[in-house]
Amino acid sequence: MPAPASDVTPARLSYLNGEVSFWRPGAQEWTPAKVNMPLAPGDLLYTGPGGNLEIQVGPRAFVRASEGTHIGLDNQEPDFVQFRLTAGHAALDVRELAAGHAVELDTPHGAFTVERTGYYHAEVTQEFTAFDTHRGGSATVTPAGGAATPVAANQQVMITGTDSPRVEMAAAPPLSAWDRWNYQRTDYLLQPASTQYVSPAVYGGEALNQYGGWRTVETYGSVWVPTAVPVGWVPYSTGRWIWDPRFGWTWLDDAPWGWAPYHYGRWVFVGNYWAWAPGPVVIRPAYAPALVVFLGGGVVVTAGRPLYWAPLGWGEPVIPWWGRPGFVGVASWRGWGGPRVVNNVVVNRTTNVNVTNITVYRNVHVTNAVVGVPAERFGQGQVQTTQISQAQVQQLTPVHGALAVRPVAASVQPATGSAAPPPAAIQARPVVATRAPHDQRPALQAQGLATAPAVAPAAPPRLVPSPRAAPPSTNAAVAPEGGPPRTPRTVPGPGGQPAPAPLERKQSTAEQAAPPPPPASPKVAAPPPSRDAGRSDAPNAYDARRDKRAVVVPERNAQQPPSPPARPGQEVAAPRRMPPPSAPPPVTQRREREEARPAPAPRPPQAAPAPAERPAHAEPPK
Repeated sequence: MPAPASDVTPARLSYLNGEVSFWRPGAQEWTPAKVNMPLAPGDLLYTGPGGNLEIQVGPRAFVRASEGTHIGLDNQEPDFVQFRLTAGHAALDVRELAAGHAVELDTPHGAFTVERTGYYHAEVTQEFTAFDTHRGGSATVTPAGGAATPVAANQQVMITGTDSPRVEMAAAPPLSAWDRWNYQRTDYLLQPASTQYVSPAVYGGEALNQYGGWRTVETYGSVWVPTAVPVGWVPYSTGRWIWDPRFGWTWLDDAPWGWAPYHYGRWVFVGNYWAWAPGPVVIRPAYAPALVVFLGGGVVVTAGRPLYWAPLGWGEPVIPWWGRPGFVGVASWRGWGGPRVVNNVVVNRTTNVNVTNITVYRNVHVTNAVVGVPAERFGQGQVQTTQISQAQVQQLTPVHGALAVRPVAASVQPATGSAAPPPAAIQARPVVATRAPHDQRPALQAQGLATAPAVAPAAPPRLVPSPRAAPPSTNAAVAPEGGPPRTPRTVPGPGGQPAPAPLERKQSTAEQAAPPPPPASPKVAAPPPSRDAGRSDAPNAYDARRDKRAVVVPERNAQQPPSPPARPGQEVAAPRRMPPPSAPPPVTQRREREEARPAPAPRPPQAAPAPAERPAHAEPPK
């Protein structure tokens, strides 16, 4: 078995609402983010007004961020994922975490290491970082220059200051409306929708039942057929090729369901329609940047000549154009549980396949299945397909191995156009971390991409020892979930010296004057559609700075999660079909909120809408 390109599944940008900006090293500007973008170490995201995002980092693990949040993926290994959070709110909803695995959230005030399941909420301001644990979760916090301190279940740790940080412990505040939305959305995503057909380790399975249906076809077994596709549609025709520093050329589809069918399984043409065939369910599916055969007029594709591709058919091997030496250009069936097919013939699993002998690909002969662009336009925006006749198709030959097409700045952008960057001061804030950021410069330089950022890079992180090497002693009592706050426990600053007094944070006059309204009965249901599935129907449901909101007409027969309060501290009856709250209230307000545990989200109706290391050298432009 050749060495694989990577044993990790990329983090998936699985939900967007409102304004969300994206930047990848090598880009010249911030661009709009796009659902189903596979993230790589070095990628940064920023949520603008009303913005919310979700990143899937495991089959049952999600990271979410609300309005005004700057978050980035710094590192991803098979047993470790590392994010940086320099401003705003982020939630980690970890329903499953293998033994020895960890998620780290690095902030300007401290590094938070999570090694067990639970729900975690982090808030970062200029003055402090607050980190809450819920649902039995616990973590370890390490401030700059300080010792690792355990954070027990249902506790809050607050770190004030950066040079001489003060660490305080108290009972976790009650769940906010945004927290409850997080609970309910994860409950919805983890319902057994397509797990009988697709491994739970395959991301995006929840979208398949919402945007298509399953059928049983002789030879292929269970296949999935998308609905609402235009006449003449073929797979890998509506989207773009982007360059990933780990996986090379990667397909990014426009469809909200466009993750699983383009990174796993095979496509088959049955009668007069296309269907996605995942094959037998396997325990360890393997992610691929795309599952296509590239075609050209010769063995090597050169500039000025068209580059074509077609979806792989049932059981056909992918010839990797990405990965390590020994993996590139070698026929691979990694993650495929069905029969192995070469030149329309089923072969034994022990058969040694010479790629030069693979000349027949079933889907190449399906009318209009071969899609292409001039090589000089490949990976430079939305695919504008080049028409090709079947007679011309017969003259094409498969491209085995690496593609002779280099990326440009546009190749690392998921969308066309510019988007608002975060304030420069937020971008430049250093974080406390247990690992240095991954250096993408070698990968960028190897592809001829610019490595010099348009603005000064962020300061290097302040490295602290990893608590995983020596687990700290547990000396913190467990606070009851939603119980009254206990007297804060102060942890000494660096060197055992008393830390400075914390900054006093008071409620505003408007907050003090607001009368407590009666609570309303929450409704529980499926999450709202992603931005790509209907952005105009996703108004801002919660804004801590406003007292009013737009009234949304509920959609018939479409249940959605309860809407958040109209302003902090207020619970109101909500129309259905509301997006997630745009921003959770500040930590001081969340402490005074009544605890409201979420009810389990019911199964959505069949027709319900769908809901690391950053290089120190590469800093996004303003």
